Amino acid sequence: MKTLKIEGGTGRSTLRVGERLKNVKNYLPDTRVVILTDAVVREYYGRLFPSAEVIEIGQGEGIKTLDTVQSIYQRLVELEADRSVFILGIGGGIVCDVAGFAASTYLRGVRFGFVATTLLAQVDASVGGKNGVNFGGYKNMVGVFNQPEWVICDMDLLKTLPTREVLSGFAEIIKHGAIGDADLFGFLESRADRALELDPEVIERLVYDSVVIKASIVNRDERERGERRKLNFGHTFGHAVEKVTRIPHGEAVSIGMAVAARLSLQKGLLSPDRAGRIPALIDRYGLPSRLEVNPGDAIDALRRDKKRKGDRINFVLLQDIGEAVVREIPLKELEAVVYGY
Repeated sequence: MKTLKIEGGTGRSTLRVGERLKNVKNYLPDTRVVILTDAVVREYYGRLFPSAEVIEIGQGEGIKTLDTVQSIYQRLVELEADRSVFILGIGGGIVCDVAGFAASTYLRGVRFGFVATTLLAQVDASVGGKNGVNFGGYKNMVGVFNQPEWVICDMDLLKTLPTREVLSGFAEIIKHGAIGDADLFGFLESRADRALELDPEVIERLVYDSVVIKASIVNRDERERGERRKLNFGHTFGHAVEKVTRIPHGEAVSIGMAVAARLSLQKGLLSPDRAGRIPALIDRYGLPSRLEVNPGDAIDALRRDKKRKGDRINFVLLQDIGEAVVREIPLKELEAVVYGY
C-alpha cells in the first residue's frame, strides 16, 4: 500500500492506494457510521462492509440529483443521525460525488470517507474534494469543495467491473499523463496490453501515478482558481458530448481530449507528431476519438458550460505531452475545429 496526502483549505485527505475494502474498519472513527452505496456494489461486496446502517441509491447519471440527496437527508433524519455521524461512500464516481455532497451539507457538514470501487473513481472522482450533483441535465452544476478524510483504492475491486467501465477509467489516466507526466503517458503506450488485462503491478502504478498528479495539483489550487483547471483537459467539450449522447463519462472525455489535441495543433502549440499520439493512445485503449453526433448539438450544450464567459471559454490545451496550458478561446474557434474534425 502507498499513501498520499492532500492538504486543502477544506481539510486534509489521505489517499491509500492498494489498501483493501476488508480493512476499512481500521480507519473508521469510534462513532456512528452510515454507509452510502448502490445495489450492485452491495451485492458483490456487501459481505466486506463494516457493521453499519446502509443507504442505497440507484445507478447512472440520472440519479445524481438533488432529489437523490433529499432522499438521503430524509433517511439520515429517520436514523436520527447527528453531527457525530460518519458517512462512508462505497462505490464508483456517482456514489462518491453524492455521498460527499450529502455529507458536506447535512447538518452543515459531517465527516466522510470513500472506498472507490471503479477505476474512474480511484483516479479521479474520489480524489480532490469536488462533491456535487447534476441539475437541469447539466453536470455538477450544484456542489461544494470539501475533502474526504481518506480514500481507499482497492485494486481487487476492479476485477468485477464491466469492460466499458474500466475503459472509462483509462481515459482519466490518459488525461493525467497528457497534462502532467510524459513518463506516465509513455508507460501507457508501452504497457497497453498488460493494462487492459488489469495486470496488478501495472494497474497499481497507473492509479498511484495518476493520484500523485491530481493530488499535487489540488494541493496547489484546491478551488480551481488557476492550475487545477488543467484537470479539465478533455472535459470542457467532453461534458457537452456526454450531455447530448449519454455515453459514459470516460468516452466523452476521450473525444474531448482528441478535439483539444487538434486545437492545440492548429494553434501552433503542439507539434504534429505529439498531437497524433493523443488520438492514437485513445484508440489503443478502445476509447472513441471522434464525435458520432451532430456537432451543433454538442456546441449548443457547450454554450451552457459554467466555465463560459460570454462568447469565450477557458479551455485546456497542450504544448507538449505532459505540459498543459489554460487559454481563454473564442467559442467560434472551437466550433471550427469541432465541425472540421
